[in-house]
Amino acid sequence: MNRHAALLALPMLAPALLVTSLASARADSIAPVNDYPTVAVVDYVLGCMRANGQTRQALEACSCSIDVVASILPYASYEKDATFKSLSLMTGERASLFKESTPAKAAALELKRAQAEADVRCF
Repeated sequence: MNRHAALLALPMLAPALLVTSLASARADSIAPVNDYPTVAVVDYVLGCMRANGQTRQALEACSCSIDVVASILPYASYEKDATFKSLSLMTGERASLFKESTPAKAAALELKRAQAEADVRCF
């Protein structure tokens, strides 16, 4: 008897399953388009706001800027490029490796291009 009751309940479950699968598909479609961790996004926006002012307008422009950078560079590339940039600010002999090597120059150029595009679109 329980077996027949379960079969009768199937037509009533179908709409619920459809709604659940549609909700899941909608959640997937509004997922972020980049793979940047929240900490990296916040760090970028805070640094950008330090340079451009602590205003609502700067917040919006800086948030836009990281979104543009993220649309151009995957996070792994951004992380590599930003690391080279950070290490190039060191002083001394060891810093020349992060300023003058071919990989360092390529990383700096890639990051500058992404940030220049972000400046054009957002500021």
